[in-house]
Amino acid sequence: MARNSNKILTHEQVWNALDLLAENHDMSASGLAKAAGLDPTTFNKSKRVGPDGRLRWPSTESVAKSLQATGASLEEYTSYAVRGTKPPRYVSRPVPLIGMAQAGSKGFFDDAGFPAGAGWDEIPFPDLNDEHAYALEIAGDSMLPIYRDGDRIVVSPAQNVRRNDRVVVKTTGGEVMCKQVGRLTAQRVELKSLNPEYDDRAFAITELSFMHRIIWSSQ
Repeated sequence: MARNSNKILTHEQVWNALDLLAENHDMSASGLAKAAGLDPTTFNKSKRVGPDGRLRWPSTESVAKSLQATGASLEEYTSYAVRGTKPPRYVSRPVPLIGMAQAGSKGFFDDAGFPAGAGWDEIPFPDLNDEHAYALEIAGDSMLPIYRDGDRIVVSPAQNVRRNDRVVVKTTGGEVMCKQVGRLTAQRVELKSLNPEYDDRAFAITELSFMHRIIWSSQ
């Protein structure tokens, strides 16, 4: 349960925070639920109190999915609950976007592994304080069940990569893939496949052009 100044947030504060989160991202409560992959009625006001008068609370999972759908942080959500008012509108900036299949082609990344060239599209996204952040659109089923065909992922080169992070990796041979980090040392990285039908991979660090952390997906 969230706390502020040693006080537990109330039922009204928790639900009001979801309403403000939706409003600040130009959504209704039902629109937010749908964007989060939930039943559109999940956050309806009629669902917040049971027929017997007992208070119903949003699940931790539904809140987490709502934060993922909007790109908001837990701190942002908590501020809505504590303050009870909508904060200044979130700041967004264009993030470059290409298809996953294009990412292995020459001309889309510079020698440092940052987006380059004129072949990128753009999508709006909350400012990450990472001028090199970029987005990829998934194609095919090689990353099921985590990422589906048409999903978009946002990648931040500025984020430190740790064990169990999901990452985009490009090898020096031009192969690009999404994997989950297993064992990671200064010399070598073991990568787990998101789809169990595909083999895990392992590389010497010198065999990689870059390894960037995935921070958001459109699921």
